[in-house]
This record gives sequence, structure tokens and C-alpha cells, in this order.
Amino acid sequence: MRAPGRVTSLPGLVAVCLLLVLGSGCATRPPDRVENICDIFDHQPRWYDYALASEQRWGTPIATQMAFVRQESTFRHNARPPRTRLFGFIPWKRPSSAYGYAQAQDPVWGEYMDEEGSLLARRTHMKHALDFIGWYNHRTHERLGISKRNAEHLYLAYHEGHAGYRRGNWRSKPSVQRSAARVDRFAATYSRQLPACEQDLRCRRFWQVGPFCDS
Repeated sequence: MRAPGRVTSLPGLVAVCLLLVLGSGCATRPPDRVENICDIFDHQPRWYDYALASEQRWGTPIATQMAFVRQESTFRHNARPPRTRLFGFIPWKRPSSAYGYAQAQDPVWGEYMDEEGSLLARRTHMKHALDFIGWYNHRTHERLGISKRNAEHLYLAYHEGHAGYRRGNWRSKPSVQRSAARVDRFAATYSRQLPACEQDLRCRRFWQVGPFCDS
């Protein structure tokens, strides 16, 4: 017997789901295996579509985009920097406003929203996070002349900001240099792996056959 007062109408469920989508940005569970880009896209095929759209729009390779997300958030939609501790044990402020898959901070996310983002863009949605990474790297290329295939230095500029990169701040930060080197390795590995599954990803829908499937 259904308990009284617990009946939920279909329109109500739809409204709740819509609120959850807008609030969470279509959050998904992080992939269990992040060493292989094909495993990542097998876990969430739409991420491939988002990365491809960002690559076509901004020019940053798919593998580099995914390497950035792996380094920044390990594919966790709601990632934030850990809080500092007051007196060593009281949870206190976070060191920055970085948030979401791409760990975009409030000021630069605001710039992105003003220039390119839609009103519904969310840092917790992979589509918007990857477009943000592509947008930022495009500005890096324009302002600093860094190749969009140079994952290591794109990441240094991403982490330190364009002015910080130009000043060479990263040269005195071994941890940032190590992170950039990891991104470069991730990008190179993902780039080698992607051809093994990319054709299937591009042609996975029933209408994507013959001339309707990009090779």
C-alpha cells in the first residue's frame, strides 16, 4: 500500500529533475579509469561530443582538453580547493574561487560568460568546462603566442594567468612545473589512445552512417 502524502505527480518529478539539472550541470559520476581516454569516453560518450565541439571552435586538441580536466579536477564536477584550517583544525576559507571540472575561478569565468558563455553555462557541466578551456587557450595563443599543441606551456599560462606567465612566475614554482609536465604526459598519452576509439565515437548514433558519419 502506498503511504499517504507521498504521491508525486509526473509534472512534479519533471520540475524536480529540471532543478537538479540546472543546479548540478548534468553532473555524472567520475570515471573509474582515467588512464585511457577511450575508457573515459566509454564512461560518458557525450564528453567526446563536447570536446570535439570545443576543438572545432577553438583549436585545442581533444586530448589536451581532457588532460587539463584530469589535472584540475580528476573529472569531478564539483571539485574545489580544500579549505584552509584556522588554528590547524577549524575549517576556514578556500584559497581560491576555483570550481568545477576546469577549476575556473570567478573573475575569468565571468569574462568567459561575458564574451562567449550562455546564460545557462555552468562550471559543473562538462560541455561548458571544455568550451571554457578551449576559449582560454585560444586567448593564450593570441596573447602569448603559445602553440595550441604545446600542452605544457598552455597549462602554465592557464594556472598562472597570462600576466603571471609573461612574468615567468612559474619558474620559481616547482610544483606548478610538475603539474604542467603531467598535463603534457596525459595529453601525449591520450593523443596516442584516441584513434583506437574515435571512429566509433563519431559514428555511434543510428543516423551516423555513410556520408552522415565524419571520418
